[in-house]
Amino acid sequence: MFSFQNIVIALLAGVIPALLWLWFWLKEDKSHPEPKGFLFLSFLGGMACVPLVIPFEHYAQQWLPMGFLVILVWAAIEEFFKFQAMHIIDLHRAVFDEPIDAVVYMITVALGFAALENAFFLLDPLAGGNLSHTILTGNLRFLGASLLHVLSSATVGVFIALSFYKSHTVRIGYLAVGLILAITLHTLFNFLIIASNGSGTLMVFVGVWVGIIILFLILERVKRIKAPRTLLH
Repeated sequence: MFSFQNIVIALLAGVIPALLWLWFWLKEDKSHPEPKGFLFLSFLGGMACVPLVIPFEHYAQQWLPMGFLVILVWAAIEEFFKFQAMHIIDLHRAVFDEPIDAVVYMITVALGFAALENAFFLLDPLAGGNLSHTILTGNLRFLGASLLHVLSSATVGVFIALSFYKSHTVRIGYLAVGLILAITLHTLFNFLIIASNGSGTLMVFVGVWVGIIILFLILERVKRIKAPRTLLH
Protein backbone atom coordinates (compact mmCIF):
# COMPACT_ATOMS: atom_id res chain seq x y z
CA MET A 1 0.00 0.00 0.00
CA PHE A 2 1.13 3.51 -0.78
CA SER A 3 1.00 5.99 2.08
CA PHE A 4 -0.80 9.31 1.70
CA GLN A 5 2.55 11.07 2.14
CA ASN A 6 4.13 9.11 -0.73
CA ILE A 7 1.17 9.85 -2.99
CA VAL A 8 1.43 13.59 -2.26
CA ILE A 9 5.20 13.61 -2.83
CA ALA A 10 4.83 11.67 -6.09
CA LEU A 11 2.13 14.07 -7.32
CA LEU A 12 4.23 17.12 -6.47
CA ALA A 13 7.31 15.56 -8.06
CA GLY A 14 5.30 14.85 -11.19
CA VAL A 15 3.32 18.08 -11.45
CA ILE A 16 5.91 20.71 -10.51
CA PRO A 17 8.51 19.74 -13.17
CA ALA A 18 5.71 19.53 -15.76
CA LEU A 19 4.57 23.04 -14.83
CA LEU A 20 8.14 24.26 -15.21
CA TRP A 21 8.24 22.83 -18.72
CA LEU A 22 4.84 24.39 -19.44
CA TRP A 23 6.07 27.81 -18.32
CA PHE A 24 9.04 27.36 -20.63
CA TRP A 25 6.92 26.43 -23.67
CA LEU A 26 4.29 29.12 -23.10
CA LYS A 27 7.00 31.70 -23.70
CA GLU A 28 6.79 30.66 -27.38
CA ASP A 29 3.36 32.32 -27.58
CA LYS A 30 4.03 35.56 -25.68
CA SER A 31 2.36 37.83 -28.27
CA HIS A 32 -1.10 36.24 -27.89
CA PRO A 33 -1.09 34.27 -24.62
CA GLU A 34 -3.88 31.75 -24.13
CA PRO A 35 -6.46 32.18 -21.34
CA LYS A 36 -5.15 30.65 -18.12
CA GLY A 37 -8.48 28.93 -17.52
CA PHE A 38 -8.25 26.94 -20.74
CA LEU A 39 -4.59 26.13 -20.12
CA PHE A 40 -5.55 24.85 -16.66
CA LEU A 41 -8.38 22.73 -18.10
CA SER A 42 -6.09 21.40 -20.82
CA PHE A 43 -3.45 20.40 -18.26
CA LEU A 44 -6.12 18.66 -16.15
CA GLY A 45 -7.48 17.02 -19.30
CA GLY A 46 -4.05 15.57 -19.99
CA MET A 47 -3.86 14.24 -16.44
CA ALA A 48 -7.34 12.73 -16.77
CA CYS A 49 -6.19 10.77 -19.82
CA VAL A 50 -3.75 8.69 -17.75
CA PRO A 51 -6.30 6.60 -15.80
CA LEU A 52 -8.39 6.33 -18.97
CA VAL A 53 -5.60 4.79 -21.08
CA ILE A 54 -4.48 2.29 -18.44
CA PRO A 55 -7.28 -0.29 -18.96
CA PHE A 56 -6.87 -0.11 -22.75
CA GLU A 57 -3.11 -0.65 -22.43
CA HIS A 58 -3.62 -3.56 -20.05
CA TYR A 59 -6.11 -5.10 -22.49
CA ALA A 60 -3.61 -4.75 -25.34
CA GLN A 61 -0.89 -6.36 -23.23
CA GLN A 62 -3.14 -9.32 -22.44
CA TRP A 63 -4.16 -10.01 -26.03
CA LEU A 64 -1.03 -9.15 -27.99
CA PRO A 65 2.42 -10.77 -27.76
CA MET A 66 4.84 -8.55 -25.87
CA GLY A 67 7.05 -6.75 -28.33
CA PHE A 68 7.01 -4.00 -30.92
CA LEU A 69 3.27 -4.38 -31.68
CA VAL A 70 2.22 -3.82 -28.06
CA ILE A 71 4.50 -0.79 -27.79
CA LEU A 72 2.97 0.59 -31.00
CA VAL A 73 -0.57 0.08 -29.69
CA TRP A 74 0.32 1.71 -26.36
CA ALA A 75 1.71 4.75 -28.17
CA ALA A 76 -1.37 4.95 -30.42
CA ILE A 77 -3.71 4.82 -27.43
CA GLU A 78 -1.88 7.59 -25.58
CA GLU A 79 -1.58 9.87 -28.62
CA PHE A 80 -5.24 9.37 -29.50
CA PHE A 81 -6.42 10.20 -25.98
CA LYS A 82 -4.18 13.28 -25.72
CA PHE A 83 -5.54 14.59 -29.01
CA GLN A 84 -9.11 13.89 -27.93
CA ALA A 85 -8.55 15.86 -24.72
CA MET A 86 -7.43 18.88 -26.75
CA HIS A 87 -10.28 18.34 -29.23
CA ILE A 88 -12.91 18.33 -26.49
CA ILE A 89 -11.51 21.14 -24.35
CA ASP A 90 -10.01 23.58 -26.86
CA LEU A 91 -10.33 22.85 -30.56
CA HIS A 92 -13.76 24.36 -31.29
CA ARG A 93 -13.65 27.19 -28.75
CA ALA A 94 -13.39 30.89 -29.53
CA VAL A 95 -9.95 30.96 -27.84
CA PHE A 96 -8.63 28.64 -30.57
CA ASP A 97 -8.16 31.45 -33.08
CA GLU A 98 -4.67 31.15 -34.59
CA PRO A 99 -2.44 28.31 -35.83
CA ILE A 100 0.07 28.40 -32.94
CA ASP A 101 -2.79 27.67 -30.51
CA ALA A 102 -2.89 24.07 -31.75
CA VAL A 103 0.70 23.51 -30.65
CA VAL A 104 0.29 25.37 -27.34
CA TYR A 105 -2.78 23.40 -26.28
CA MET A 106 -1.37 20.04 -27.42
CA ILE A 107 1.81 20.68 -25.43
CA THR A 108 -0.26 21.68 -22.39
CA VAL A 109 -2.29 18.47 -22.58
CA ALA A 110 0.91 16.45 -23.09
CA LEU A 111 2.53 17.92 -19.99
CA GLY A 112 -0.59 17.23 -17.93
CA PHE A 113 -0.40 13.62 -19.11
CA ALA A 114 3.33 13.45 -18.34
CA ALA A 115 2.78 14.93 -14.87
CA LEU A 116 0.47 12.16 -13.66
CA GLU A 117 2.30 9.42 -15.56
CA ASN A 118 5.57 10.51 -13.94
CA ALA A 119 3.89 10.53 -10.53
CA PHE A 120 2.83 6.91 -11.03
CA PHE A 121 6.40 5.92 -11.97
CA LEU A 122 7.69 7.55 -8.77
CA LEU A 123 5.32 5.73 -6.41
CA ASP A 124 7.16 2.39 -6.33
CA PRO A 125 10.65 3.74 -5.45
CA LEU A 126 9.05 6.11 -2.92
CA ALA A 127 7.14 3.27 -1.28
CA GLY A 128 10.35 1.24 -1.12
CA GLY A 129 12.18 4.10 0.56
CA ASN A 130 14.72 4.18 -2.27
CA LEU A 131 15.55 7.89 -2.41
CA SER A 132 18.36 7.62 -4.98
CA HIS A 133 16.18 5.57 -7.33
CA THR A 134 13.34 8.07 -6.88
CA ILE A 135 15.58 11.01 -7.76
CA LEU A 136 17.09 9.17 -10.74
CA THR A 137 13.64 8.18 -12.03
CA GLY A 138 12.37 11.74 -11.62
CA ASN A 139 15.33 13.20 -13.49
CA LEU A 140 15.06 10.69 -16.32
CA ARG A 141 11.32 11.32 -16.68
CA PHE A 142 11.91 15.10 -16.63
CA LEU A 143 14.60 15.01 -19.31
CA GLY A 144 13.27 12.18 -21.45
CA ALA A 145 9.70 10.96 -21.19
CA SER A 146 8.19 14.40 -20.52
CA LEU A 147 9.92 15.88 -23.56
CA LEU A 148 8.91 12.85 -25.62
CA HIS A 149 5.26 13.59 -24.79
CA VAL A 150 5.84 17.23 -25.71
CA LEU A 151 7.51 16.31 -29.00
CA SER A 152 4.91 13.76 -30.09
CA SER A 153 1.88 15.88 -29.12
CA ALA A 154 3.44 19.03 -30.58
CA THR A 155 3.83 17.12 -33.85
CA VAL A 156 0.05 16.68 -33.96
CA GLY A 157 -0.34 20.36 -33.08
CA VAL A 158 2.02 21.43 -35.87
CA PHE A 159 0.03 19.58 -38.51
CA ILE A 160 -3.22 21.05 -37.21
CA ALA A 161 -1.57 24.48 -37.38
CA LEU A 162 -0.28 23.96 -40.93
CA SER A 163 -3.82 23.16 -42.09
CA PHE A 164 -5.50 25.85 -39.96
CA TYR A 165 -6.83 27.86 -42.93
CA LYS A 166 -7.42 24.90 -45.27
CA SER A 167 -10.61 22.97 -46.08
CA HIS A 168 -12.14 20.46 -43.67
CA THR A 169 -11.05 17.51 -45.82
CA VAL A 170 -7.46 18.75 -46.00
CA ARG A 171 -7.41 19.35 -42.22
CA ILE A 172 -8.45 15.75 -41.61
CA GLY A 173 -5.62 14.55 -43.86
CA TYR A 174 -3.06 16.71 -42.07
CA LEU A 175 -4.34 15.51 -38.70
CA ALA A 176 -3.99 11.88 -39.77
CA VAL A 177 -0.39 12.46 -40.87
CA GLY A 178 0.36 14.29 -37.59
CA LEU A 179 -1.05 11.45 -35.50
CA ILE A 180 0.85 8.81 -37.48
CA LEU A 181 4.13 10.70 -37.03
CA ALA A 182 3.42 11.25 -33.32
CA ILE A 183 2.69 7.56 -32.80
CA THR A 184 5.84 6.64 -34.74
CA LEU A 185 8.04 8.93 -32.61
CA HIS A 186 6.45 7.67 -29.39
CA THR A 187 6.81 4.03 -30.44
CA LEU A 188 10.45 4.38 -31.46
CA PHE A 189 11.37 6.08 -28.18
CA ASN A 190 9.74 3.38 -26.03
CA PHE A 191 10.99 0.51 -28.20
CA LEU A 192 14.60 1.72 -28.23
CA ILE A 193 14.57 2.31 -24.46
CA ILE A 194 13.22 -1.20 -23.81
CA ALA A 195 15.37 -2.91 -26.47
CA SER A 196 18.57 -1.33 -25.19
CA ASN A 197 17.73 -2.41 -21.62
CA GLY A 198 18.86 1.00 -20.40
CA SER A 199 22.28 0.95 -22.07
CA GLY A 200 21.17 3.18 -24.94
CA THR A 201 19.09 5.59 -22.88
CA LEU A 202 21.43 8.53 -23.39
CA MET A 203 21.44 8.16 -27.17
CA VAL A 204 17.64 7.92 -27.24
CA PHE A 205 17.40 11.05 -25.10
CA VAL A 206 19.78 12.85 -27.47
CA GLY A 207 17.44 11.94 -30.30
CA VAL A 208 14.51 13.48 -28.39
CA TRP A 209 16.50 16.65 -27.66
CA VAL A 210 17.41 16.98 -31.34
CA GLY A 211 13.71 16.59 -32.11
CA ILE A 212 12.93 19.40 -29.66
CA ILE A 213 15.45 21.68 -31.40
CA ILE A 214 13.78 20.91 -34.74
CA LEU A 215 10.42 21.66 -33.11
CA PHE A 216 11.66 25.13 -32.11
CA LEU A 217 12.59 25.81 -35.73
CA ILE A 218 9.21 24.60 -36.96
CA LEU A 219 7.40 26.78 -34.41
CA GLU A 220 9.00 29.85 -35.95
CA ARG A 221 7.41 28.81 -39.25
CA VAL A 222 4.05 28.21 -37.56
CA LYS A 223 4.10 31.67 -35.98
CA ARG A 224 4.34 33.21 -39.45
CA ILE A 225 1.26 31.45 -40.85
CA LYS A 226 -1.28 34.09 -41.87
CA ALA A 227 -4.86 33.86 -43.07
CA PRO A 228 -5.19 33.89 -46.89
CA ARG A 229 -6.31 37.22 -48.30
CA THR A 230 -9.62 35.68 -49.39
CA LEU A 231 -10.43 35.05 -45.70
CA LEU A 232 -9.58 38.60 -44.72
CA HIS A 233 -12.26 40.23 -46.90
